[in-house]
Amino acid sequence: MSAHVVEVIPVSPWSRRVILVSIDWTREKDPRLPLGHASIVAALLKAKVDVRAFSLAINLAGFNEAHILRNILDSAQGRQPEQVDVGLGVYVWNDPVVKRLLVALRRNGFRGRIILGGPQISYAGAGLEQLYPEADAFVRGYGEEAMVALASSAERIRFMGVHWAEQVDSGLQAQAQLETLASPFLSNVINLSGEQRFIRWETQRGCPFRCSFCQHREAGSRLRRRDIPLARLEREIELFVRSGVSDIAVLDPLFNLGDHSLAVLKTFRRLGYGGRLSVQCHFSTLDDEFLDACAGLDMRLEFGLQTIHEREARAVERVNHLEKVMEGIHKLHERGITFEVSIIFGLPEQTLDSFRRTVDFCLRQRVPVLKAFPLMLLRGTALERERTRWGLEESSEPIPSVIRSHTFDEQEWRRMEELAAALRRTEGKHPACVEALEASMVSSPDTAGWWSPAA
Repeated sequence: MSAHVVEVIPVSPWSRRVILVSIDWTREKDPRLPLGHASIVAALLKAKVDVRAFSLAINLAGFNEAHILRNILDSAQGRQPEQVDVGLGVYVWNDPVVKRLLVALRRNGFRGRIILGGPQISYAGAGLEQLYPEADAFVRGYGEEAMVALASSAERIRFMGVHWAEQVDSGLQAQAQLETLASPFLSNVINLSGEQRFIRWETQRGCPFRCSFCQHREAGSRLRRRDIPLARLEREIELFVRSGVSDIAVLDPLFNLGDHSLAVLKTFRRLGYGGRLSVQCHFSTLDDEFLDACAGLDMRLEFGLQTIHEREARAVERVNHLEKVMEGIHKLHERGITFEVSIIFGLPEQTLDSFRRTVDFCLRQRVPVLKAFPLMLLRGTALERERTRWGLEESSEPIPSVIRSHTFDEQEWRRMEELAAALRRTEGKHPACVEALEASMVSSPDTAGWWSPAA
């Protein structure tokens, strides 16, 4: 477990102190401060809040509870308990360790406020107090402005998206004015002066699609897409070029949508960015204008296909038009643009044979990198609520995935998992069809390398 600490000089001796903690599962190349965490830190600093922020990269086997507990308690020194807030983001991969940490905090005498946010909070229904009995407040939705508001008062203030324990839960989502949010890059919360050459970045928030397995939407509705102002993005891109950033993963749920993405790509070209840009796209919105805008840039386009079968696609509200998919793949090959496709195994209505046919379709289309991920029932999604309808049953792993349903058993799921492992092993050099992929599994068996949330 490694930690990155943001040192901040107190604004005044009587101001509230926020201890913002990020516990993330990251890869070696990832920035030490995750983007969402850094954006909240930047908002707090802009509001002149006394903030102590640190980020810990962990795996579940290596979580050092005593180390992080000591960091928090040490950071609270110099303030009365009622002047201290501890904020944590809760995700599917850190939920178990956050729960352990909350118990340890209270057991060790921490009497300040505990505030929880993140997807596990944002997409949960009523009853958060039962899941996290040690917490005082919960922030659903965007955390920047909500955390600033909470830091302004010791009272249980009313703020949209904030739910106080034991009070009536409105279930509302906090919003953020993207036009006025502080940039974690321009405010130097994410420091690019060292050896950090890979970053995660965003140009917009929200998604127009309504996939039932995905948390990129508000509960029960589509999450309206909103753009970060181009003027801020241009200043950030200038900084990236000046700092030698060579690899940018854009976290927008769907990048290739509308004029905003075209303007962003034009800015990268104008400022002479020579590194790689990885963006998430959809075949239904892949047109020649967007592909033209990619010219002259080192692009990697990532497409979430999930399945080729209409029955499975309708079950998760993610229907694809295969003619459009094939047309898009042909254009990508024709233009020599790097791309990858991801699919899911464990879907409702899926069988081992139907998953094989999805894999085979992609291999025969010469998809250079095909990734298969296990289905997860993320908290608050429509699919989680409909698990009984489809007979979806999860594993007992710390990060559970669906391993049984009405249409496949665990043995068949294990076979799908083996195909996914074979795809990982052959990335960039996939066989031409699923039968050849299965033949490679016999000669080189490999089921290791199970999915990581940082992938």
